[in-house]
Amino acid sequence: MAKQNYLKFNDPAPDVELLDTQGKQTRLSSLWEQNVLLLAFTRHFGCPQCKEMTDQLHSAQGELNKIGLRLAFICHASVESTKQFREQRAPNAICLADPDRAAYRAYALYRGTLWQTILSPQIWQSNRRLARVKNFKPELPPAGQDAAQMSGVFIIGTDGRIRLPYYYEDIADHPPLDLLLHGIMGANWNKPFNTEPLT
Repeated sequence: MAKQNYLKFNDPAPDVELLDTQGKQTRLSSLWEQNVLLLAFTRHFGCPQCKEMTDQLHSAQGELNKIGLRLAFICHASVESTKQFREQRAPNAICLADPDRAAYRAYALYRGTLWQTILSPQIWQSNRRLARVKNFKPELPPAGQDAAQMSGVFIIGTDGRIRLPYYYEDIADHPPLDLLLHGIMGANWNKPFNTEPLT
């Protein structure tokens, strides 16, 4: 997918209705109406890099809350699988099921290339490190999930506009936690940009 189709700074965030882990319909806008939302899209549940990203964000949830960021994960999985994922990796976070990948498409997150998902040297280095340090090893995706699905992270303000769109160059390309906590050049995620949407 060409980068010109990516969402940009200050673009309106797509509002999609998904299911929470109890099967209740939840609109994304209901999550960003009261708090700035950190929206993290997962890959498949057998992906070591996805496990690392989830663990990092979940571990930082207290710090995120202190600066007014609400954390939510979107999973391209069934409600039951998303519920199991939440219990195992992010018990205090909002997790939403998107088995049809409606939100993934709305946020321009598509299937990656072979380079982005397998061949990049960064991925091989990451796999070796995670196997050694965390005992995370690549596994086949559970039924209904796609090993080529890319992930992404977005920060959305209470005005419904995107403060930060983070698209991965490859599956090992996580946004630095410092960027999420402190913004670009110290930007306050709670304050809207004073510019028109970029084109």
